[in-house]
Amino acid sequence: MQTDRLILRPWQESDAESLYRYASDPDIGPIAGWPPHTSVGNSLEIIRTVFAAPEVYAVVLKNTNEPVGSCGIMFSNGLHSADMTQDEAEIGYWIGKPYWGQGLIPEAVEALLSRCFNELGLDAVWCGHYDGNVKSKRVIEKCGFKYHHTNHETVSPLGDKRTEHFYRMTKEDYNALHINRKRTVDR
Repeated sequence: MQTDRLILRPWQESDAESLYRYASDPDIGPIAGWPPHTSVGNSLEIIRTVFAAPEVYAVVLKNTNEPVGSCGIMFSNGLHSADMTQDEAEIGYWIGKPYWGQGLIPEAVEALLSRCFNELGLDAVWCGHYDGNVKSKRVIEKCGFKYHHTNHETVSPLGDKRTEHFYRMTKEDYNALHINRKRTVDR
């Protein structure tokens, strides 16, 4: 998949060094519930296992061809945190700190939403963030998800208990949002 500034493609073993560069930052993983990567070898293992799942993409900058983050679509039969049905999915994402605040992840999420609704035929897409992850919350709101509910005392992949907020977008929400955006652009 391509956007104005990004290529979303499967992770490759040759991406391990770039992945480690960004995923080793302690400000990235823990707020999203996963530990910082400890070595290039650790990042390579993540590429071979976690990132080998279907619909997991490297967020690659077109101008440098460097992967600087990750995004993906998780289905009801795989690892996810939203309580969803078979015709729904959850989107997850992160990006390296040097690229925070540039609108790159909302751009990637828009591409994933298009894939979910226009190619995969899903009925709804979920997105969530842990309490305190204001950057992730901002992406969710910017992309047009609607708040759905909050779960308290959720055990994160790190083993601690957290409050997690969930947002949802239906196919109808998506279509209405894009009709409204087109009207705004046409004006």
